[in-house]
Amino acid sequence: MIVSDSSIDISFAGKLKAFFELTKFRLSLTVVFSSSFGYLLGIQRPIDWVHFALFAVAGYAITSAANTVNQIKEVELDKLMKRTAGRPLPTGRLSISEAWGFVILMLALSMFIFITAFNYKTAGIALVSFILYGFVYTPLKRVGPVAVFVGAFPGAFPPMIGWLAATNHFGWEPGILFAIQFFWQFPHFWAIAWVADEDYRRAGFKLLPAQGEKGFDTAVQIMIYTLFLLPLSWVPLKLGMTGINSAIIAMVCGILFLAQTFHLMRTQTDKAALKMMFGSFLYLPVVQIAFLLDKI
Repeated sequence: MIVSDSSIDISFAGKLKAFFELTKFRLSLTVVFSSSFGYLLGIQRPIDWVHFALFAVAGYAITSAANTVNQIKEVELDKLMKRTAGRPLPTGRLSISEAWGFVILMLALSMFIFITAFNYKTAGIALVSFILYGFVYTPLKRVGPVAVFVGAFPGAFPPMIGWLAATNHFGWEPGILFAIQFFWQFPHFWAIAWVADEDYRRAGFKLLPAQGEKGFDTAVQIMIYTLFLLPLSWVPLKLGMTGINSAIIAMVCGILFLAQTFHLMRTQTDKAALKMMFGSFLYLPVVQIAFLLDKI
């Protein structure tokens, strides 16, 4: 339910709370975690924790900027969905101009840190990610499942950004970190889209494959993209980035994740999609932590 004008908190504390909500804390935190994984995996010298903290701040700032652009572009659509109607912009707790000011501030802060404390490659990929998410992926959500493909790029950039910040070096290593997270995006987002289908339809979002319908064909496509995670589990080992233990853990996690897709294919229920959604939330951090602990 949208908050009425009389209930809007316009106090300083209320404004701060609203700006904080714009950042989508939990989502931004997962992005920072993923990028920090890439940073810690790539770094070959003793960790400067102040430097690392600066990287985390910059990562959170640019993610917040992208999330805010998303909310600005979708403010009228957010009013139509139950899970988003209470956000700062639909409720009027913040104006569009205030939100744009926040975007500029967060983007400037992140670019300043990335350029001065790290390198131009890190800043460049982070900026591309911001543009793709805020200005390409967001409007495509009402076009069709191509939005998921486009959105998978900024969604998979964080560990690559972390690696670049630590090494200032492109190569196979950041490429495989990108690839694992890229293919993970499809079962992850489509599971969410399956569960939230009714709400998404209110806003005209068309994210599911197979003509945008829940069913066997969509479940098969989810399974196919999940399959890619199995061979990718072994590539960090082959590149000498990690050891055999993490490869086995990643493979086991991939098999369990794949088993959830078979269950979805068999039942085609919201309950199975919900379980798979939670499975996707577990898969990525477990695999990334395993790689990090098994770093060579």
